[in-house]
Amino acid sequence: MSESRAVEDFLTHLEKERDVASNTLIAYRRDLEELVEFLGGYYGVREWSWQGLDRLAIRGFLAHLTRKKLNKRSIARSLSAVRSFYKYLHRNEQVEANPARGVSTPKQDKYLPGYLDRAQIEALFQSADLKAQEGKFSDVRNSAILELFYSTGMRLSELRGINRMDIDLLSQQVKVRGKGRKERIIPVGDHAQLALRNYESKRDELLRSIGSGGDRTAFFLSNRGKRISVRAIQNAVKGFLDKIDENSGLSTHSLRHTFATHLLDAGADLRAVQELLGHASISTTQIYTHTSIERLKQVYQKAHPRA
Repeated sequence: MSESRAVEDFLTHLEKERDVASNTLIAYRRDLEELVEFLGGYYGVREWSWQGLDRLAIRGFLAHLTRKKLNKRSIARSLSAVRSFYKYLHRNEQVEANPARGVSTPKQDKYLPGYLDRAQIEALFQSADLKAQEGKFSDVRNSAILELFYSTGMRLSELRGINRMDIDLLSQQVKVRGKGRKERIIPVGDHAQLALRNYESKRDELLRSIGSGGDRTAFFLSNRGKRISVRAIQNAVKGFLDKIDENSGLSTHSLRHTFATHLLDAGADLRAVQELLGHASISTTQIYTHTSIERLKQVYQKAHPRA
């Protein structure tokens, strides 16, 4: 079996048997193809095999990624892909040991996610509401997208994947499929419910005008009646965020950060926020408590006479 063939078998295993999300598959493929290319240069004319790799080769690969100026988060993801690949090879008795196990994960830089404060959120939705009042399909849809992002904290891929049957506006809840195809139910707030009802009316009008060519399964549609693309969602949200602060670096994901930060600021239980966000580990959710603490420090520095 060729070394590249082993990678393909691993990716097929993830897709067919583990039901791994498509974005994860794409990332694993990219990381492992990068590894195979690196090893070709690392060993030169000598033949190499997955069984023959040692920790030095894996460390050399991480150094190669560092020279390419990849950030520590991306390097850690690549190492995780290599570890998972070797676990697969070991389970299938293609290697005797996992050389990636003994390689340390790069220490992550402290990362405080960008978010919008209450005033910015008010300005954001005021801007979206004004556009939606003009009655144009895309404007009404984009307003509903913004409201749903902030109301639920769902990921971009989760919002795009919502089907009509997943949203129950009567009971104000939405079912989403997160990482690893895990499903969860998230409450939908009053403002989002109203925006979604307005959008549903416009979507039904669009589908009637298009006829049989429209997508009647997807919830959010493009102007042509097909499931909306990731890029279209990003562009719509970014357009509104740039009006708030063009140089802030805010993105679609910032609405997820804002959702979590505002809940914790208001005293929400950390475990509940973890469940709403669909985080596998509470340590991932705890980053938002750091955000709140940093903000409290800033308030303290400005307000306390002897700070």
